[in-house]
Amino acid sequence: MKAIRVAVLGDPEVMRMEEIPDPVPGAFQVVVKVQAAGVNPVDTYIRSGQYALKPGLPYTPGMDASGVIESVGDKVTGVSVGERVYVAGSVSGTYAEKTLCNESQVHKLPSRISFTQGAGVGVPYSTAYYALFYRARALAGETVLVHGASGGVGLAAVQLSRNAGMTVIGTSSTEQGQRLAAEQGAHYVVDHKAPDHMDKIRSITGGRGVDVILEMLANVNLGKDLGALAFNGRVVVIGSRGTVEIDPRVAMGFNAAILGMSVLNAGEHELFSIHAALAAGLENGTLRPVIGREFPLSDAARAHHEIMETNANGKIVLIV
Repeated sequence: MKAIRVAVLGDPEVMRMEEIPDPVPGAFQVVVKVQAAGVNPVDTYIRSGQYALKPGLPYTPGMDASGVIESVGDKVTGVSVGERVYVAGSVSGTYAEKTLCNESQVHKLPSRISFTQGAGVGVPYSTAYYALFYRARALAGETVLVHGASGGVGLAAVQLSRNAGMTVIGTSSTEQGQRLAAEQGAHYVVDHKAPDHMDKIRSITGGRGVDVILEMLANVNLGKDLGALAFNGRVVVIGSRGTVEIDPRVAMGFNAAILGMSVLNAGEHELFSIHAALAAGLENGTLRPVIGREFPLSDAARAHHEIMETNANGKIVLIV
């Protein structure tokens, strides 16, 4: 089969298409014939060597995909050959024509969701769910600021928080991104490049501040986020590309909490619960992955440049 392989960590061009043997499932494993693979920022961090955990080399990138189960191990009971699934985690990597997964890493994909959309479920939606409901403990009636609402995780967070009965404020630096966030459920949208955008956010809340902030770029925004919080507010750091200086006294004055997270830290029971909730939302239509750009598998390097160098409006996927 064809797969993207990385023999040395570095820039996007280290990814090369190669021919490698087809995977064979173990007793509790499945092989999925991939239709589309999701591209996530974490994929670029791992490929470049910036992630804390380094992969064994050579390796195939990717955690998210969608496709059809091609073969199963003799102990697999929850899924069958021929079923449509989305992949959230992989043993062998998802930038490939086929991917080897543990049974727990594949989830049934409703017919209303396309394969392209299915590739946008795993990391974005599980990250948004984990941040909202496990880290921030967000509740119906609270106000949530999704700071970076037009990307894959941001749009997932907008949909999840709106459907859970929260007031949603989304930010984006482009008109297209702001329009997209509003279409997906944000009650209010703000241009986060405007100098007074934090004043606008506090004004939207009548001066009270927001209860929860989901932060995609903490190295730029965290210090300002603290001033937009309500009393007992929480900031969940989902993404950051460097260090930041903050004034701890602001957090002290608001009884605020700054919470780090990575969905890779979620336990087995938490992941089971998260994907049960996501499956229900995909089935009933309240969760709708938005695809921004599609690239052929052979253009994986270009997709990695795109996700880090441009404003994301939806999910980037590789078509296999």
